[in-house]
Amino acid sequence: MDQAYKDLLTKQQYRLYKDHAAVKLCHWMKESMLHERHCYKQDFYGISSHRCLQMTPAINECSHMCTFCWRIQEHDFQIDDWAEPKEMLDALIEHQRKLIWGFKGDPRCDPVMFEEARNPNQVAISLAGEPITYPYLSEFLSECHRRGMTTFMVTNGTYPERLEALDVLPMQLYVTVAAPNEKIYKEVCRPKISDGWERLTRTLDLLPSLDTRTVIRHTLVKGINMGWTEDYARLDRKADPDLVEPKGYVFVGGSRNRLSMGCMPSFAEIKEFSAGLGSLIGMEIIKERADSRVVLLGHPGEETDVRKIYGLERFRFRLSLMAATAEKQ
Repeated sequence: MDQAYKDLLTKQQYRLYKDHAAVKLCHWMKESMLHERHCYKQDFYGISSHRCLQMTPAINECSHMCTFCWRIQEHDFQIDDWAEPKEMLDALIEHQRKLIWGFKGDPRCDPVMFEEARNPNQVAISLAGEPITYPYLSEFLSECHRRGMTTFMVTNGTYPERLEALDVLPMQLYVTVAAPNEKIYKEVCRPKISDGWERLTRTLDLLPSLDTRTVIRHTLVKGINMGWTEDYARLDRKADPDLVEPKGYVFVGGSRNRLSMGCMPSFAEIKEFSAGLGSLIGMEIIKERADSRVVLLGHPGEETDVRKIYGLERFRFRLSLMAATAEKQ
């Protein structure tokens, strides 16, 4: 990583380890600690916003240069010296502890919440870059689970062979499907590889066989990728996910160099898209958060508490047993 790129990331409040792993405080973590306003994932899935570690093991690489992405692009590079999972996790937690240190003296921050935040129990592997390029991903997920930490991971779907080869899967796997067809895919996702669309569809074919909770994320950019609900429905039926998350594009980060504020759909437009898509794939809106510009589609007839439907509480209990066993050993 060249020094200018490193300095820019540091200025943007990223904290780096071994030039490829990074952590950054999420907006909703700050809101949770200071204003008791939490992330939509707390509402939808039961994670605690103030105990979430937003990180990436591979800020250095992605096969896409998506127009809507906040990531700094055109600075990708190869890594020869990848960090070991345990040391990487320890280092990123320590970085996060330093980043939140100023909250301790803020009267708006509850002291108990501050101490809890020092010990994250949820890892969001989604900050930037493509995490599945990290060669020790299975071992990293295993280390998180051994410590009783739940794991959510977002992938762009262009590495089906790596996904299939994982020995350990995240507790929740997101696949971003930001285009309804190959033409729009090339315009919106701007793949750096020639067979990106074919690779994505292979991942969607693979998804039903994976023993974990699966979510399709549709990032919606107004006037660019929203007008093809039937095409999206065909892709979603192929993937057969547990849940679908249509989420509106937000005008932040590097995307401001490529898009405009007019590309942000209204929440009403997001809901209209979601309702139309749901009717085509046999799902309905079961959760929504206007301030996060996101809707959750699930199968009708189920309880609306997806934490119970999809076993987050049972998962945490299983992780606690694993952690207790590891301590005895």
